[in-house]
Order: sequence, then C-alpha cells, then structure tokens
Amino acid sequence: MDTVKQGIRTNWKQFALQVVTVFAVGLTMGAERNVVPIMGEELFGVTSFLVIGSFVVSFGIVKAVLNLYSGKWADVYGRKPVLIAGWLSALPIPFLLIYAPNWWWVAAGNVLLGVNQGVAWSMSMTSKIELAAPEERGLAAGIDEAFGYTGVAIGAWLTGVIATHYTLRPEPFYFLAGVIVVALLIALFLIQETLPYAQAEAAREAERDDARTDADLPFWEIVKRATYKDPTLFAAAQAGHVENFVDTLVWIAFPLFLIGQGLDPAQVGVVVGIHSGAYFLQVYTGRLGDQIGRKPPIVAGFFLAGAGIAGMMWVDSYAGWMLFSGLSGIGMALHYPNLISVASDAAHPLWRSTGLGVYRMWRDLGYAVGAVLIGITVDVFSIEAAFYGTATAMFISGAYVVWRMEETHPVFGTHASPERSSA
Repeated sequence: MDTVKQGIRTNWKQFALQVVTVFAVGLTMGAERNVVPIMGEELFGVTSFLVIGSFVVSFGIVKAVLNLYSGKWADVYGRKPVLIAGWLSALPIPFLLIYAPNWWWVAAGNVLLGVNQGVAWSMSMTSKIELAAPEERGLAAGIDEAFGYTGVAIGAWLTGVIATHYTLRPEPFYFLAGVIVVALLIALFLIQETLPYAQAEAAREAERDDARTDADLPFWEIVKRATYKDPTLFAAAQAGHVENFVDTLVWIAFPLFLIGQGLDPAQVGVVVGIHSGAYFLQVYTGRLGDQIGRKPPIVAGFFLAGAGIAGMMWVDSYAGWMLFSGLSGIGMALHYPNLISVASDAAHPLWRSTGLGVYRMWRDLGYAVGAVLIGITVDVFSIEAAFYGTATAMFISGAYVVWRMEETHPVFGTHASPERSSA
C-alpha cells in the first residue's frame, strides 16, 4: 500500500482517462436529451406529458437502483469490472432508438441508459475521488460533474444539429453508437483499478489516534445512515432528490415548451446545451467547496437555480431563454459537486463507494418522481405551472439545507460520524 499515493497531479494520467470516460457518459445521455422528447411527439404522436415523461421515469428508477448496488459491487469486486459492465449495457441503446416501432421501445432503451448512467458514471466519479487527495475531493467531484454535463450539453447540441440537417432518426444515433464503442474500449484496455487507493487511505486512517470506528458497517446500516439516521446526510439526500426535478424539467419540458414557442431543434439544442454547459463551472465550484466549505455553495445554488427556472416564464425571446437557462445551470453547478462532497466526506474509505451510491440513489429517484409530478402538472394544469412548481421545490429544499445541514469539510467542518459524536 505504500506505493499507492493519492493526488490529482500524481495520478494525472488515470485521472484524465476517467475524465474522458465521464465525458462519454455525458455524451450518451445528451444524445437522448434533445431529440427523444421531440420524437415522442412528432414520430409516435404522443401528446401526454406524463406518457412522454415515462422514458425518464424508467431511466430514473433503474439508475437509482444501479447507483446503490453498483457502489456495493464496486466495494467488493473493484471499480473497473463494474465500469465495463456499464458500457456493455449501453451497446443496444442506439439500435433500440433507430428501430423503435413505438414509444415503449424508447422507454425500454432508456432502461439501459439508466443502467449505463447508474453504473458507468458512479464508477468514474468514485475513481476520481479515490485518485485525488482528501483535500481535493471537491475539485475531483467538480471536474467529474463538469465534464460529464459538458458531455450532456455537447451531445444535446450535436444531435439537435444532426436532426435539423437530416432527420430525427437514424442519423443522430450513429453518433451515439460511436461514443459507446470508444468508451467501452477505453474501459477495457486503458482504465486501471482504483480500489487499492481506498484501501491505502483506510490504512492511513487506522493509524491515527482519532481513527474512525465505523469501517465495518454492514450494507443496510450504511443505507440507513445515509438516508435518515444522519440529519446532514438526510438533508443532502433530499436536496439531491429535488435538484433532479430541474434536470427532468430541462430534459422533457424545455424541448417541448421551446418547440411550442417556434424554435427549431437546433435552437432548442442551444438553449438546453447552455444549461448543461454551465455545469462546466463545477471545475471551479467544486474547488470553491474545498476552500470555503460545502454548505454555502449548496445553498446559493439552490436559490439561483430556482430563480433561473422561474425566469424562463418571465421572458418571451430566444435570448431571454438562453439567459435564464444559463442562470439555472450556474445554480446547479454551485450545488451539484458539493452535495457529492458532503456524501464523500461523511463516508469511511472502505464503504465510500456504497455511501456515495446511497446518495446517488436518492438523488436519481428524483428523475422518476420529477417526471411523474411534472407530467401530471402539465396534463392537469399547464406547462407554466410545471416550471413554477419546480422552482418552488428548489426554494423549499434549499431552505431545509440551511436549517439542517452541518458543514462536512474535512478540515473545518462541524459534522461528525455518530460514533465520534457519542464519544
């Protein structure tokens, strides 16, 4: 274990490969983010927002469950085998979308997208955090989310351009197939296992006088702690859950709202892409959490994202929609990596992957819950009500974080594990 040293600069080659991996995960997700909702309405004649949102429901449920269990499997078998399995699961997706005879084939394809996202993104994020030093966790999480969502933005923009110049299918999904194959080859032949880094960190912690005593928690005890036993982690879990209401709104409501306002798919791709592209700021906002703490950027991000979503209803121009889409994206960039850092700070190195998996499970269930709530709201009331409802949920969730979340920064945080608190 003495030869295993953490640090982004020390491990820059593997860290860079993991950045490429998460960028590919984002491209895979982005390739569906713009074109697929329009396919539902124009190719398959689906008019109900709730039915259109069904493909996000299937995605969110599957991704949430795979987040949980991929973390557990990775702590047992290693990160690389689980990563490879994630990319293998993605291989059929382009073919399902190209040849789908009805909307339910698309929903089935999104089940596999949920598997890919829940497994491949989780493993890439965990590996980056393990390659980085403890004081670089926020930066590592920020880089992970920044490049992942930059991939989402570029994927959405590129498929919108391809669909505008050609057709909604099959051309955009040729691009998707190429991304999946390249990512699988990288996982097979270039990525190295990072589990030894977690084991080395645990060994160093065990040598300290104030070492934690929670290294051997059973799986379901970790689930309970990260869900409700620890008030700070509960605050993070509910915040992660609600934040994905915004992501779901951008995914299913932005394209259909903007098409209804007269924009073409390429313009829609720009507006959606600006929101996701703002996530690149997480390179800075993750580092900001390392410098000033996790809680301030989380709180600011929730209120700014909520305001940006509400602002989409206050304007009636292409420029205005780009502006507020970008503001909501900046808000998401502020809190996204720092919520991951909270979950990472609170976890023992030997079950960090599982702990992060629990957080990501609750976070990504927000896709499913958000899709149902947004779909019902649009079908019963209006699309404007869905925007305002999502903004209100962000304000309430941010207020709860202010009230209940303790600071978890490894140097000056006030949060302690239950074992240390009782001691």
